Amino acid sequence: MTSHGQSNSGNPLMPPVGAIARRTRTARHEDIRLFTEMTGDRNPLHYDEEAAARSRFGGIIVQGGVTSGLLNAVVAEDLPGPGSVFLRVGWNFLAPVRPGDEITAEVEVLEVHESKPVARLRTTIIRSDGTVVLDGDAHVYRAELT
Repeated sequence: MTSHGQSNSGNPLMPPVGAIARRTRTARHEDIRLFTEMTGDRNPLHYDEEAAARSRFGGIIVQGGVTSGLLNAVVAEDLPGPGSVFLRVGWNFLAPVRPGDEITAEVEVLEVHESKPVARLRTTIIRSDGTVVLDGDAHVYRAELT
């Protein structure tokens, strides 16, 4: 893989090292409901106000998959873009996201494989108050769509 400061000219499907993309959205109660409908995750931390208030989180939180899902959108739509899929993720969930929180997902290309459409990305999600809620990295593959 080429690392920061090097070109990936032999790999036209992948963006250059150092490229960055972001997406921002506000988490909603509806996101919790839709994620539960899709996955069956009915954890009381997402639904039971009293139980969630007694927890270390102090209130309702959205599922981690709702939070990390914003990274799926950045990778599939923006960077590297259409045809991209995760091969491996290494994410640390550092702080909760609550309905009403605005979050921004950011990916940065750290390395690009010289001969394969594979890259390693830095992945971060930050609340609007500046709190990092997710941090880590991911390897992605990008299929050529012709």
